[in-house]
Amino acid sequence: MISYPVSFVGLPIGNREDITRRALEVLGSVDCICCEDTRNTGMLLSHYGIRKPLLSLHEHNESARAPEVAARALAGETFAVVTDAGMPGVSDPGYRLIQELKAREVAFTVLPGPSAVVTALVGSGLPSDAFFFGGFLPVKSGKKGQVLQAALAASHTSIFYESPYRIVKTVNAIAELDPAAPICVARELTKVFETYHRGTAAELAAEFAARPPKGEIVLLIGGTNAPRPVAGE
Repeated sequence: MISYPVSFVGLPIGNREDITRRALEVLGSVDCICCEDTRNTGMLLSHYGIRKPLLSLHEHNESARAPEVAARALAGETFAVVTDAGMPGVSDPGYRLIQELKAREVAFTVLPGPSAVVTALVGSGLPSDAFFFGGFLPVKSGKKGQVLQAALAASHTSIFYESPYRIVKTVNAIAELDPAAPICVARELTKVFETYHRGTAAELAAEFAARPPKGEIVLLIGGTNAPRPVAGE
């Protein structure tokens, strides 16, 4: 049953079967679903036989649409907020709406779901007792270099999203800074072609020179001061 005016719902990051029963219940019960891309969400809902009005809420219109959603929620409508994959508000639309709901004292809740960050962290084999998530890496090489240097000097594992069109250049940059740095490139998580590329920066740079990785990518970097994996373990 719906007990909050607005529910932020985590969706599968690839495999549709990873959706929770609670998420399906909420999606099927609300008056309207706010989504990043109505086509993508529409296909997921159709797969589960759910038909609801959809309202686009993406990075370009979230600031303008948040007051509308909050006002309608105050008037009695119920909403589910989703993005194309993963958790709304984490490198995806949702944060601005949450600020509007807080300002107007509209109650909301969050339904947990699959996380590319945590999935990649566990699958990487890098230390997972402490980690830093930096979202998408900067595009400009200067700023990116600063972020990579900080990750290499850290005492924890650092996790970033990176474009498949820039990942080879990024791995090469890491290899230039520290060829022995343990890294992992996790791609297409939970999908048919899911792959974890694990090794030193130099090893992965050589691997990708012959075959660049494709698809959605999570990059993980083991810090210099973090415990390093022991060969054979």
